Amino acid sequence: MKEFYLKPKLFSALKDYSKAQCIKDIVAGIIVAVIALPLSIALAIASGVEPACGIYTAIAAGILVSLLGGSRVQIAGPTAAFATIVAGIVATQGMDGLFIATIMAGILLILMGVCKLGGLIRFIPASITTGFTAGIAVTILVGQIKDFFGLSYAEGVKPIETIEKIEANIDAIGTFSWQALLVGAVCLAILIVYPRFEKRVPPSLIAVVVGALMVKFIPGLDSGVNTIGELYNIPMGLPKVDFAGMDFSIARVGTLLPDAFTIAILAAIESLLSCVVADNMIQSRHNPNAELVGQGVANIGSVLFGGIPATGAIARTAANVKNGGRTPIAGIVHGVVLLLVLLLLMPYAGLIPMPTIAAILFVVAYNMSEWRGFLRICKTEKITASIVLVLTFLLTVIFDLVVAIAVGLVVHYAFVLVAYIHKKKA
Repeated sequence: MKEFYLKPKLFSALKDYSKAQCIKDIVAGIIVAVIALPLSIALAIASGVEPACGIYTAIAAGILVSLLGGSRVQIAGPTAAFATIVAGIVATQGMDGLFIATIMAGILLILMGVCKLGGLIRFIPASITTGFTAGIAVTILVGQIKDFFGLSYAEGVKPIETIEKIEANIDAIGTFSWQALLVGAVCLAILIVYPRFEKRVPPSLIAVVVGALMVKFIPGLDSGVNTIGELYNIPMGLPKVDFAGMDFSIARVGTLLPDAFTIAILAAIESLLSCVVADNMIQSRHNPNAELVGQGVANIGSVLFGGIPATGAIARTAANVKNGGRTPIAGIVHGVVLLLVLLLLMPYAGLIPMPTIAAILFVVAYNMSEWRGFLRICKTEKITASIVLVLTFLLTVIFDLVVAIAVGLVVHYAFVLVAYIHKKKA
């Protein structure tokens, strides 16, 4: 009998499941949760939402994707790729607009999986994925300069676009805080140097602890360094989301449709790319259509739980694999551990300095920049691939992801068509 094409990997992964593998999955899940904790908070702040929203996202998406997705080892949650998109939607449409757009995106992802569109990822060339990923990395880096240097914008200045942030940072250079820079520089040094000597404890966790201790105990630092607790509300316990006052009218839905498409497209691309990377690491094969359905349900579940858009997280998925995770149980454990942190320890997140968050996101931006792949394409691929790469990169930084991908695809396939016609004539 032919297997159902949307069957989650959880069912097949648990066949012949052993006690030894269960222990490995539990250990991997706990380690990934420790890695995800400071990252989820940092990515939520970079997305323009409350820090706790990142934890809500990692819990709901992490558990639901593991239950319903098409990969044995995928870890889902908030990612850097979504940060600038989410920040833009929140700034222009508000949190209610983000919630509605994400629910719509979840429905689109489910429909994409049901319609067997998971295989379309292979039609997106590496020049485009590398270009927009590098572009997102630049936007994240620029967005964190303010907190790393302790800059203060003038009243009413709330830049959204990358170019606007660059201009605002230049205008605010006179408000530079040496205290913020000191904390940020120490934390950045820890994030860079510590992994060379010790890999068992996540460097981001060490940086968070050291940064908080510096501000708490070194005289004079507290006056020039903002902490999460000074800028954001840090709730304890389960989230409370009020959907009663949200506008679900046809007009509102129509306005948010482009944002929903953006979220859905990016979630699909990022998640399936993460699955491909994971497949290569464990010599497995994911189910792309089941993964899309799982991601769709996870995005809907995330906002119902108070979170933001989610997708497969390549770095956390890789950490899961490297620490022995081989079934979706590891992803479920990761979500449960974060839920316990939310219920018991969340108020302590208020002690984390903002320059520490900026330092963590600097490293995230560097790691996702794929600068080696960028240079490799420019050096070894055809000139047409380099043009598509640079064009997609620039459009992502200057405009947005949708424009970058759309134009990049048009230009790429225009080059393919010209090459085909030229070959036919020859």
